[in-house]
Amino acid sequence: MLSPIEQYVVDYVIRLRIKNNLTQADIGVIINTKGSFVSNVENITNRAKYNLDHINALADHFDVAPRDFLPKKAFAVIDDQKD
Repeated sequence: MLSPIEQYVVDYVIRLRIKNNLTQADIGVIINTKGSFVSNVENITNRAKYNLDHINALADHFDVAPRDFLPKKAFAVIDDQKD
């Protein structure tokens, strides 16, 4: 299961993808990976997630700041998520 912040990033990318009429394969090209990886990221039962390089590539492609992929405020950290 993804953490709330990871899910936020996934949801943001999904919104960008849909808004720009892009497929999962299109996002894969942008982040230099396969569309199947994007499918795995968007599947809530899969643990795949975007990393900072992916976010940077997407931000560059959509001409937004990498910080736009993050919420304005931090999510509360649950004790079992702390390392």
